[in-house]
Amino acid sequence: MADLLVRLYDQTFTDPVFDRLNEEGIIIKRALAPEKQAVVDWVAGHFGAGWASECGCAFAAPPIPCYIAVFQQKIIGFACYETTWKCFFGPTGVDPAYRGKGIGKALLLKCLEGLRDLGYAYAIIGSAGPVDFYVKNCQAMVIENSSPGIYRDMFRG
Repeated sequence: MADLLVRLYDQTFTDPVFDRLNEEGIIIKRALAPEKQAVVDWVAGHFGAGWASECGCAFAAPPIPCYIAVFQQKIIGFACYETTWKCFFGPTGVDPAYRGKGIGKALLLKCLEGLRDLGYAYAIIGSAGPVDFYVKNCQAMVIENSSPGIYRDMFRG
């Protein structure tokens, strides 16, 4: 899968999706240090050990570059940035039972805003799966010849 490039200086980080989710009782928030184990365990259970390892790295640096979506005191989604490489978005995922509500978009926008606030003009989405999602929601562009990218030499045990 190719990497994607996002112009952060062109982004609008306000979106009606936040109000819609709030009305449904879905909270998008920055994760807190005492939530680390619950978040990492949830990611491992839904998306595997690799993404859980990346997510766990987010809790090493305040402010924690990880956002979670919470509904009725349950985690239903997460997104991180700067966990494996500087300026990179991901990993991210939403519980399949809650997809289609805009949760992924809200988490994406919060993380991209976090990268912009760190002073970056561009963000990279590494090994992007749903390219169309990113093109639609943040005008991402495919970086030619970027596959296999940063994960090419990763030990997969």
